[in-house]
Amino acid sequence: MTDTEAESNASTAEPSVDTEGYERGLDSRQIQMIAIGGAIGTGLFLGAGGAIEKAGPSLIAAYAVAGVLIFFVMRALGELLMYRPVAGSFAEYAREFFGPFAGFVTGWTYWVMWVVTGMAEITAAGVYVQYWWPSIPQWVTALVVLVVLFAANLISVKLFGEFEFWFSMIKVTAIIGMILVGIGVLMFGFGEAGDQASVSHLWSDGGFAPNGVGETLMVLQIVMFAFLGVELVGVTAGEAQEPERVLPRAINTIPFRIGLFYIGALVIILSLAPWTDFHAKESPFVLVFDRVGIPAAAAIINFVVLTAALSSCNSGLYSTGRMLRTLAVEGQAPPQVSRLSSHRVPAMAITVSAIVMGAGVLINALVPDKAFMYITSVATVGALWTWGMIVACQMRYRRAVDRGRLEGHGFRMPGAPYTGWVVLAFLAMVVVLLGFSADTRIALYVVPIWVVFLVAAYIPARRGKPMKI
Repeated sequence: MTDTEAESNASTAEPSVDTEGYERGLDSRQIQMIAIGGAIGTGLFLGAGGAIEKAGPSLIAAYAVAGVLIFFVMRALGELLMYRPVAGSFAEYAREFFGPFAGFVTGWTYWVMWVVTGMAEITAAGVYVQYWWPSIPQWVTALVVLVVLFAANLISVKLFGEFEFWFSMIKVTAIIGMILVGIGVLMFGFGEAGDQASVSHLWSDGGFAPNGVGETLMVLQIVMFAFLGVELVGVTAGEAQEPERVLPRAINTIPFRIGLFYIGALVIILSLAPWTDFHAKESPFVLVFDRVGIPAAAAIINFVVLTAALSSCNSGLYSTGRMLRTLAVEGQAPPQVSRLSSHRVPAMAITVSAIVMGAGVLINALVPDKAFMYITSVATVGALWTWGMIVACQMRYRRAVDRGRLEGHGFRMPGAPYTGWVVLAFLAMVVVLLGFSADTRIALYVVPIWVVFLVAAYIPARRGKPMKI
């Protein structure tokens, strides 16, 4: 059976409520934009400047390689979702194929990953708002953002989806606008950048990899973290309308999205100006818009990165609520957070996540930046663990299908199991690369502490004692 056939076999009479009690309120339009927005974060708009400074044009190759690997991760997730579409997908699959402790570790690691990401993003939102209104305290903006998005997530999953749709639309519009303007400059030479714009910048300013292959490998860690959130479409499985049709379509468009929004954008950016003009503390989008002569370029990009931060926080509240509820249902989190509201949303789980995110704003205001880095470094390895667990579960699932213990379907991971081993090896390499940079090495120090904490927390859960808030 082909992927298209797998989509067409979806039932047209999907029930409005799934077996976990969630409302299937996310339509195809919202799922597609959630999938797109999940792959586009502040890392592209802000972090790409530092990556270009380190790797030059070879950053394009780094994104291409990482994009292929991410596609295989998502196809592995897609195969699992077609087997059993559930809201707490990663933790549920880890529990089924590797045991309760694997589910416990995956669920809590993913929850912490998004909580600390949410802490960082709402704090960043306060900084972005100060661009226009410097007199507003950073914590005030962070609190307002958190309250508004918290309320939206409590009201209904449809409202979350609508917020995410428009947040993603703004990010997509900004990138496509930049690409179209850049193509116009390259073809017709208009704007201030017209005189020096040329695709030859991709190889003529010291070569394609001017700082060597080693620096290109080092930026892989930056590149991989730019894709943080791409797996969010898997969390929507329990609330998507016609998941058997919508989810494969969203996953299969990943190569196009990465090709356009990352590789396409970088090719245009690096063709409009020499790579030596880009630096870590300046958004490459601001530089390009300035060179083209677009007025208020900095204000436009500041609005876009504010949108990206709001999108990330919105996604964080959604995903942490679903994951925490999944853990509670399995007895691996306080049972109180398993309750659904009358709107079919995990209100208590979302509330707990929002409170922890709010505490993070206070922590970020009181402690030095390096202390907060210890917390956020858990998110760094959390993404790698989640992606690795997805692939490992797919390999176990496929083995069970081949032996006749589970039923298979047509939406299979291409090249499995060989592509699975390649992905796991690549993720392991990225972990090793973390140790070569002082800025990221802290993540490797935090991991053992987090593992000890998880083992200590799992012991009472394993003995059947309910966890308490």
